[in-house]
This record gives sequence, C-alpha cells and structure tokens, in this order.
Amino acid sequence: MSVRYGLLALLAEAPTHGYQLKTAFERRTGSSWALNIGQVYTTLQRLERDGLVEAASSGGDRRDYRITGAGRTQLEAWFATPVVPEGPSRDELTIKVLLAVAASDVDVTEVLQRQRTASVEQLQAYTRRKAQADPEKDLAFLILLDALIFRTEAEVRWLDASEARIRHVTRPRKEAAR
Repeated sequence: MSVRYGLLALLAEAPTHGYQLKTAFERRTGSSWALNIGQVYTTLQRLERDGLVEAASSGGDRRDYRITGAGRTQLEAWFATPVVPEGPSRDELTIKVLLAVAASDVDVTEVLQRQRTASVEQLQAYTRRKAQADPEKDLAFLILLDALIFRTEAEVRWLDASEARIRHVTRPRKEAAR
C-alpha cells in the first residue's frame, strides 16, 4: 500500500493534520509501517498539488487537510483495483538461494536448512504474538500477523520444494559419476 492512498483513506474519514495522519496510519497498519513525518508532509503537498486534498480550516496553528472529490474518486478506484505483482520481487532470500545454486563452493542444502530453521522460529514467534493479542482491540495487528504467518508458511514450503528440486537434479549427477 502506498502512503499516498493510506493518507487519502484516512482523510476520507475526517479532515486532520499531518502528525495525526502519521499516528493514525501507523495504528491502522498494526504498527508495521512507521512513517517519517517528513514523508507525510511531502506526500500531502503532492496530493494538494494534484488536487486530491485541500487545506481545511483548523482554527489553530496547524494546517489541516481534507480530501477532495477527485481524491475520493481516486481512492475508490484504488480500493476497487486488485493488487497484482508485475514481476518477481527482488526478495533477498530468493536472490541468495539463486546465487548459492550458481556458486560452486556453497552448500545450497545447508543454506536452505539454516533458512528453514530461522523461518520456522519466526513462524512460532508470530503464532505466540497472535495468541497474546486481543481480538477486539488488535484487529489490524491480528490481520497483519495472519499475513506474516501465511507468507512465512509459504516461504517454508518454497524452501522445501527448492531442496527437493535440488536433490532431484543433483542425484542423477552423483549416480552417473559412480
């Protein structure tokens, strides 16, 4: 999710100022995405330049913003559009495994096993945190934890599949060398 649409979503609820947007964004994302206040104000300036937000009277020293009709239209379009990755992500783990496969002096199986151990430990930590969360008060955090758990489970499955593929390819080579 981009900061741009996150701020528009918050402003669709009520006019507010930058710092309040920052704290609301962080709270709504389960404290998983910390925003720099400078990034908030830079984004607000761009949104204002693009006619998606405008200054609202705040009655104080701070500058409040509110969403415009064009901003609501763009926000609605964003919510209506599925997120589809354009290509493979530049995931560090994937890159590490691919480079380990190509390296002649790296034990790929060991790399995979170490990562699997770390991933399973992380999965257990997420599960413990989920068990401690309050379903009423921590809804965003629980949804975030579900996403992290499912992604980590998928990572472990990918590690297992990668190891099986490597064994399948290297086994015939070893047998042919006999």
